[in-house]
Amino acid sequence: MSAPAPSPLAIVDAEPLPRQEEVLTDAALAFVAELHRRFTPRREELLARRAERRAEIARTSTLDFLPETAAIRADDSWKVAPAPAALNDRRVEITGPTDRKMTINALNSGARVWLADFEDASAPTWENVILGQLNLIDAYTRSIDFTDPKSGKSYALKAEKDLATVVMRPRGWHLNERHLQIDGQQVPGAFVDFGLYFFHNAQRLLDLGKGPYFYLPKTESHLEARLWNDVFVFAQDYVGIPQGTIRATVLIETITAAYEMEEILYELRDHASGLNAGRWDYLFSIVKNFRDGGAKFVLPDRNAVTMTAPFMRAYTELLVRTCHKRGAHAIGGMAAFIPSRRDEEVNKVAFEKVKADKDREANDGFDGSWVAHPDLVPIAMASFDAVLGDKPNQKDRLREDVDVKAADLIAIDSLKAKPTYDGLVNAVQVGIRYIEAWLRGLGAVAIFNLMEDAATAEISRSQIWQWINAGVEFENGEKATPELARKVAAEELENIRRELGEEAFAAGHWQQAHDLLLQVSLDADYADFLTLPAYEQLTG
Repeated sequence: MSAPAPSPLAIVDAEPLPRQEEVLTDAALAFVAELHRRFTPRREELLARRAERRAEIARTSTLDFLPETAAIRADDSWKVAPAPAALNDRRVEITGPTDRKMTINALNSGARVWLADFEDASAPTWENVILGQLNLIDAYTRSIDFTDPKSGKSYALKAEKDLATVVMRPRGWHLNERHLQIDGQQVPGAFVDFGLYFFHNAQRLLDLGKGPYFYLPKTESHLEARLWNDVFVFAQDYVGIPQGTIRATVLIETITAAYEMEEILYELRDHASGLNAGRWDYLFSIVKNFRDGGAKFVLPDRNAVTMTAPFMRAYTELLVRTCHKRGAHAIGGMAAFIPSRRDEEVNKVAFEKVKADKDREANDGFDGSWVAHPDLVPIAMASFDAVLGDKPNQKDRLREDVDVKAADLIAIDSLKAKPTYDGLVNAVQVGIRYIEAWLRGLGAVAIFNLMEDAATAEISRSQIWQWINAGVEFENGEKATPELARKVAAEELENIRRELGEEAFAAGHWQQAHDLLLQVSLDADYADFLTLPAYEQLTG
């Protein structure tokens, strides 16, 4: 007797979108379904392993390099695959969501790479998920344009040779896509984003002299990288393109991954192209994992944790050394400043800070770095041009002077700054304002001249949670308590009401955002990711 035919993917509770049939073809959905059947069970095991590891950290308040993988670290003979030409020079990368205007502006920005983001810079409404895919297809077929309905300004692509190379970021392992289900089970968002993009564009990108390139977010272990590698091997065979065509850059944005950088590159070595230093999520991960570790793990205000903090410097220098030892690119962190059209003095101060940050990265050996706004591309480009000149990268700088010990990565108390009352206020302000925009379907939001995404909301709510649970006393004598957080949040809600006016306030999701921030900041049961309860409230 033959096996029953596998159940097809069902599209659940989704209003039809214009041209969605071009993305949700039977063949593409069959590929996503196959990814789900083959790999979701392993994804579930890895999520369970995360919880076990977190429980172990709670017991020990420490982390170390893995003894069971010492041989991989000691073996100097292996390297990752050589970079393809389109990814060899990555000196400036711009990040942003895949809406139509951003797609054109990012590709035209002058950056060498665009991180086309389906993750932290995108709220995963069905419209954003599907139309984002369509915008990338249209970009590759040069059938994309955009006219701003407010200004009447039109946007079109530059010549092909002047466009950034796309590196697409799917959602992390923890997020599902509720609109696509098999037998009532939601398909992981990572497989939806990766699967639709890869299926439609792999050959098209090869024809353009590039390839399907990916950023892998929220990775917590080399076993998670191994799963991605197995997905890549299967996917390349499925569509009939050569093994090694896919290239992946892994964000080292969790504290556990920082102890497994070499192993992560090893697992992906035929498909690896680099590692990236993801700042805000990294701090969020430290709080999440060491939240009950006592005073020595309490972080100060997020803006006081610069990349020159000893434990952050240990992390970035180890990343550069690890990447260059293995022939991979080391990509630096985000410059999130959004230039002001009204205040040149604000711009002057911020541009100087961005320049200093990018100069430091280039001089430390990074091969490239991120910016959030096209106006920052020339600043970052100048920093890396000054060090690289005509060279595409500086992977020949092996940084053998770097010697990072396991304890250095979690030496949080080496930073003398302390949490402040203003830091609490800022965390509440950013948290409410970001979550409100996210609930409206916006994942990248300019707040106080900074481009904020889900990572900055995560560090904001995590710091509120940590400061309250650690009993922090601020410089003004007030103690971090649930009552104080509620008071600050109520004041911020009233400030926003006055700022916007009653009509605009009522049209937003402000009370909902306020309530959700307090929920994830004050609940004794710390939510692993803010976006999990937020997704339950996201409409569309």
